[in-house]
Amino acid sequence: MKKTIVIGCDNAAVSMKNQLKAYMEAAGYTVEDMGCDSPDDPIYYPYVAAKACQAIIESGYTKEGVLICGTGLGMAMTANKFPGIRAGVCHDSFSGERLKLSNNGNVICFGERVIGVELAKKILGEWLTLEFKDGSSTPKVAAINELEHHNMKAGA
Repeated sequence: MKKTIVIGCDNAAVSMKNQLKAYMEAAGYTVEDMGCDSPDDPIYYPYVAAKACQAIIESGYTKEGVLICGTGLGMAMTANKFPGIRAGVCHDSFSGERLKLSNNGNVICFGERVIGVELAKKILGEWLTLEFKDGSSTPKVAAINELEHHNMKAGA
């Protein structure tokens, strides 16, 4: 059974979101759309990222995410404010691979103004098939989790 993927974008990336959503659905993934649905929608990307990250957290981290804005940077910065979320911007195959294999990344971010949709599909397709495995990166991911636990205390 394939994973459930949450996807969201701001108004700068509606076209790419819709194309990546269709791509994943055609590949057999369940896709939960967190919006936005129109280039005229004024919702800020941090609110879309928050909704997607909450869905991932509430799933017990069984879901993964795809977030898209103009550059991907704002989505990644926002997503990384949530506990247990490891998001990265990937505009090449090697970065997408390393996001999952070296960093156990559970949210991939793209910038519609930076990357073409066909390359984004290729990177996304590769990322979706990868699984993090214990190895030389495990203690590094544990260090990320340790710092996250220390720095994300309520009221800190």
